[in-house]
Amino acid sequence: MDPSPVGQEARRLCAVTGGRGFMARHLVAALLSSEDWRVRITDLAPNVTMEPDEDDALLGAALRDGRAAYISVDVCQLAQLTQALEGVDTVFHTATADQIKNNFQLHYKVNVEGTKNVIKACNTCKVKTLIYTSSSAVVFDGVHGLFGADESTPYPDKFPDAYTQTKAEAEKLVMRANGIDELLTCCIRPGSIFGPGDTIVPTLVSYGGMMIIVGDGKNCDDFVYVENVVHAHICAEKTLSTKDGAKRSGGKTYFITNMEPVNMWDFIYMVLEELGYKSRFRLRIPLCLLEPITFVVDWSYNNIFSHYGMRQPSMLTSTRIKYVTLNRTFKCNNAVEQLGYKAIVSLKEGVNMTTDFYKRLRARDMHISI
Repeated sequence: MDPSPVGQEARRLCAVTGGRGFMARHLVAALLSSEDWRVRITDLAPNVTMEPDEDDALLGAALRDGRAAYISVDVCQLAQLTQALEGVDTVFHTATADQIKNNFQLHYKVNVEGTKNVIKACNTCKVKTLIYTSSSAVVFDGVHGLFGADESTPYPDKFPDAYTQTKAEAEKLVMRANGIDELLTCCIRPGSIFGPGDTIVPTLVSYGGMMIIVGDGKNCDDFVYVENVVHAHICAEKTLSTKDGAKRSGGKTYFITNMEPVNMWDFIYMVLEELGYKSRFRLRIPLCLLEPITFVVDWSYNNIFSHYGMRQPSMLTSTRIKYVTLNRTFKCNNAVEQLGYKAIVSLKEGVNMTTDFYKRLRARDMHISI
């Protein structure tokens, strides 16, 4: 499908589904930089458009010389997937529906049916390894906080949204697929991912850098720099490539964070300070004032605006309020001991690199506008 460049036949071939997503772009870059892989990138778009966080000298050159290839693929189309995974050794399955859209049918179609198709295509194409990008939110019920949760934490009886429910269902499918037709599988559960190209910083900036604290402001979160999530995926693949590692980690899930749990609002304030919003005051809004508003927003969207194709609000929803007011921290002991994972970029270093990226982007945009 994509001919090997001369002298590069020894590189193994992997595929990254949803390969134009935020984390996936960083994963593709790391795989290409390692010089161990040829990378087949799949996503919905008809072709590749370079994003501001990407190095054209790396991806652009790889696409030109054959170390990387892009294929437009819908994971909901089994025939497309099967063709795209032909000859592939390892699949990194990162494709997912937009988390902001709380549409169960959409999430089920992409996250569950799409993952079923990925597994079927892997079996048909004799893929050796499947690494699935899950989420730490699969054990979150939106009612009880999580502090130091590990992989023994069960799935909740009720999920806060369609995204987490269908990600959990997809994760179960991937775990059950381990060992079938010699396929080895593993699931990575990242915490709140941030880094160049993320949605966290643009969202903060869109509110003018205002520091608005919802609730009592005491809840902690486990943020993780994007390169650490990438590193975890690579660690998982390397572990499954050995006999002992496959026996130990095949069919298992692993939480991945920076292992630096922090007060969520302190983290946000640190990011805003690094972006230059140092004189902003902190406004605290009690949860009892917001709950009636989120009820009205949810009802209005579900009963009126959704019927006209309007996008669901991303902030003032009951689901989003649950995420920003409850503790959500996780233990990575199993990933450290079994996958050899460690955070290769500290939280502070990650914040500095992320804010430096957005400062450069802002300076460039200002220069272009002038």
